[in-house]
Amino acid sequence: MKPESEGKIVILTGAGVSRESGLNTFRDADGIWSQVRIEDVATPEAFARDPEGVQAFYNARRKSLQDPAVEPNPAHLALAELEREWSGEVLLVTQNIDDLHERAGSRNLIHMHGELFKARCEQCGAVHEWRDDLEVTSQCPACGGSGGLRPHVVWFGEMPFEMDRIMSELESCDLFLSVGTSGSVYPAAGFVQEVRMAGRGHTVELNLEPSEGIDLFEEHHHGPASDVVPAYVRSLLGAAKGE
Repeated sequence: MKPESEGKIVILTGAGVSRESGLNTFRDADGIWSQVRIEDVATPEAFARDPEGVQAFYNARRKSLQDPAVEPNPAHLALAELEREWSGEVLLVTQNIDDLHERAGSRNLIHMHGELFKARCEQCGAVHEWRDDLEVTSQCPACGGSGGLRPHVVWFGEMPFEMDRIMSELESCDLFLSVGTSGSVYPAAGFVQEVRMAGRGHTVELNLEPSEGIDLFEEHHHGPASDVVPAYVRSLLGAAKGE
């Protein structure tokens, strides 16, 4: 079942989309969490204990994202096209902290786990664009304080951003697409259940392989995101145009 052309679409994307642009994922067998401990680099406690080490970890991630070889892939481009061409609302909610969706042209976007190219001051709460290395001595452009700037990312034990808005959008959507996500990280893994409980939206999984929550989706297409996402977007836009 596909929504009417004016229906609301909510899209959730995960690491499977970024992987095909050459970025290391976190949870794969050879991913980042197999090389470092979560407790050492991705918790508020780690930052309090070893701010230099945490900053170094995210500085390396920031540098890798600025590699000229890392570019939006056909999945990113197709989702941006869907936002441009669909006559109804399209909201993209990403678990990824990179900026590849923006580079592809997506504009109605929520980074629920934060953004690597931003820094947040724990002293005054200001958020700033930040592409250089972050150091313990880095000064906040807003308050001038040192030692309080941290990556603007959600660490383990912290609440993802804009959850109230996301839940409201899930309850009122006509189509929910889950793209490139394992279905193992909450609260995002529970989004499909929220849509099903609302009793309105059609649920579709587009993933390299079946996720842990595959049985919750009414429709699923498996394969590389660069293949299945453009194909699904073409079919969706074609159906809306009566093709």
